[in-house]
Amino acid sequence: MLLWSLLVILAPVDGKSDWLTLVAPSAVFEGDRIDLTCQKKNNWWKVKRVSYYKDGEELQLSSELSNFSIQRAVLSDSGTYHCAVAPDWPLFPFQKEKTSRSVRIEVQELFPRPVLTVSPSRAIEGNPVTLTCETKLSPQRSDAQLRFCFFRDGRALGSGWSSSPELRVPAMWSGDSGSYWCEAETATPSVRKQSLQLQIHVHRVPVSNISLEMRAPRGQVIEGRNLVLLCSVTEGTGNITFSWHREATGTSVGKKTQRSLSVELEVPAVQERDAGRYYCRADNGHGPIQSKVLSILVRIPVSCPILSITAPRAQAVEGDVVELRCEAQRGSPPILYRFYYEDIPLGNSSAPSGGGASFNLSLTAEHSGNYSCEADNGLGARRSEVVPLSLSGRHSVTNALSPSPAIEDLQPDYVNVDPGDGDVAYSFVWSIQLPEDSENTRRTILENKDSHVIYSGVKEM
Repeated sequence: MLLWSLLVILAPVDGKSDWLTLVAPSAVFEGDRIDLTCQKKNNWWKVKRVSYYKDGEELQLSSELSNFSIQRAVLSDSGTYHCAVAPDWPLFPFQKEKTSRSVRIEVQELFPRPVLTVSPSRAIEGNPVTLTCETKLSPQRSDAQLRFCFFRDGRALGSGWSSSPELRVPAMWSGDSGSYWCEAETATPSVRKQSLQLQIHVHRVPVSNISLEMRAPRGQVIEGRNLVLLCSVTEGTGNITFSWHREATGTSVGKKTQRSLSVELEVPAVQERDAGRYYCRADNGHGPIQSKVLSILVRIPVSCPILSITAPRAQAVEGDVVELRCEAQRGSPPILYRFYYEDIPLGNSSAPSGGGASFNLSLTAEHSGNYSCEADNGLGARRSEVVPLSLSGRHSVTNALSPSPAIEDLQPDYVNVDPGDGDVAYSFVWSIQLPEDSENTRRTILENKDSHVIYSGVKEM
């Protein structure tokens, strides 16, 4: 009877007693370590097994009175915890398990899930965009250090993890469209959270206000020199395809694609055939636009001129009026011709529509010598080959068609061989010395004034 009474005293009805105490931390944040300790108040009884429970579910079973730990707490670890111990009483194997009082543990949020925002909200191609990862530490853990990282389609942006919650993208392009998110984490304790994904679509601005202009030295397009055709738009984003066209045929003479509002097309050495009317087009995917037509005039420098001298007789004498004619075969008008005697300027004559020009000279005894001319249309002057002219004070000439004197008596007065770029290969002017006593012959020759020069010229083919 005494033994039964003892058993009743030692066994509480509900199995709960103050024999056990569950020791737990008072405040727990995400990432913290949670250590639960089941302590018995009296050491005179032995432990057979120890169990820890959360919300009625067993977490750990041990044969020793050991601790239960959660290495890194998360919000889902919040709940009601208790421990239970089975005493090791051989004499009383029916003794009930001892259970501690329950302890409520609330795992607090260290910082809320970040929110990714983009500014401006409408991303325009070519413009800067700022991404912000917004979150805030709990005031009780404000000493913790946060760092951030931004991602697009699974790839980290910028330099990776940074202490700044902002990432500035200098320019967004259509290829940057995609799914973005950010992550925030603390190093100690280690807690990482990811924002919801944000779809960013980068909008493209169509090209507009296209223009075509030329850039050439001194504003003139000169044959053999460089020409630059500049095609520009005032608006337009992304890669823009520029093309240049001849108006007459519509064929493209050049094409370039790049991320720029203006592009140059260079013609290294302009030819006369490059003259004409041109326009350019631009397209960035919204449809091409076309510029106004630009007329290009190619100016041609003068070629080396050819000087010819026409006299009223085979052997020019004092008082004769000779015609000096200078002509450049190529060259854009107007052309100014200058005439020289032994490099001394005689005068000048203009050819407003191109071609050649003449200068008349009344001969004096001092006019024997070398003559030349110069052509200039503002693109560089060119000087002709020298042509000699000799004068005789009393010499007469013979008719080239007269049967006497014999042709073998004729001697060339001068020879003009043109080795330059002219079209005359050679020419001969013949004169004849008559005997002083041949008055009849002299009279016959002087009366026939229209045929007094034997002048031949061979043209280059």
